[in-house]
Amino acid sequence: MKPSPDSLANPTINDIARVAEVSLATVDRVLNARPGVRQTTVQKVNKAIAELGYVRDTAAANLARGRVYNFTFILPSNSNEFIQMMEAQIGELNASLRHERTKLSCTRVTAFDPIALAEAIKAIDASQVDGVAIFGPETPSVRDSIAHLKANGVTVVSLVADVPSSERDYYVGLDNVAAGRTAAQLLGRFLGNTQGKIAVLTGSMLARDHLERRLGFDEVMARDFPNLEVLASLEGRDDPDLIEELVPQALGSTPNVIGIYSSAAGNEGLLRAFGKWKPALRPVVIAHELTPLSRAALRAGEFDAVISQDCGHLVRSAVRIMRANSDNMPINLAQERIRIDIYLKENMLH
Repeated sequence: MKPSPDSLANPTINDIARVAEVSLATVDRVLNARPGVRQTTVQKVNKAIAELGYVRDTAAANLARGRVYNFTFILPSNSNEFIQMMEAQIGELNASLRHERTKLSCTRVTAFDPIALAEAIKAIDASQVDGVAIFGPETPSVRDSIAHLKANGVTVVSLVADVPSSERDYYVGLDNVAAGRTAAQLLGRFLGNTQGKIAVLTGSMLARDHLERRLGFDEVMARDFPNLEVLASLEGRDDPDLIEELVPQALGSTPNVIGIYSSAAGNEGLLRAFGKWKPALRPVVIAHELTPLSRAALRAGEFDAVISQDCGHLVRSAVRIMRANSDNMPINLAQERIRIDIYLKENMLH
């Protein structure tokens, strides 16, 4: 006689197999979402799981199988401080997760180069990697390479810049439109009723995160601050040397530039450019990402505010999501939401 489900205090996969009247191998396939099981059988197994109140001990199951999670981060190969900080966080987290049978690795590809990014994604051995976190542009070649990973069972997370038209599983990063709105509100309020022009520095016209920030910025400027004229974006490619030359050339002959929104990386070049540009009045500057350089600029009064996201949170969140997805476990989306942090000279972390 088959025992009542209610009589099983701690049901096991053997109990599931008995109640569903299937083999242990079939139960294992269903629990791990592997192919080769008919839908009617999947429904029988899931029904037995619900009746028994079975809760999977993922850690014990992975330990028994000797499973090790392998997660890879693909980051731009430029030298900006934020990327360096993120890579350092990956290294620190990798060391701390060894006892949890989790390995993290990092690959760098040329910034704003979708072909190089697509090739790096295609070079990943899907049989050896459980999840990939990608920081890069959204193009057809990148979407196709992500689809290839997904077809081979790899979890894909977009990082910092979303790729919503792809088959990626989740996006981890700021709401970049809201970040742009925030920058506009800060800049407009700092300037008050003063009439003048606003310069916008961006990394690439093709980068979704930079485009979204400009979109949010323009929306608030047009609505709330008609006294301020927003100029066309200056594309700095996150290259400090290029920005150092670009800003004086573009703004040196433009009168009444009273504000700058530095929406991407390359803040080192902007600070160096001030020495060549030498505006009559220092413009109000809103920048992105709290790094040693931007922190020093806040202290010195060269930047007025910095909008930032916690790069440690970005990395930890990406790993949690890739691991949960690999285990077919629920994700706490509230925990993974990346906040928009605003830093002034007075509230910096020391």
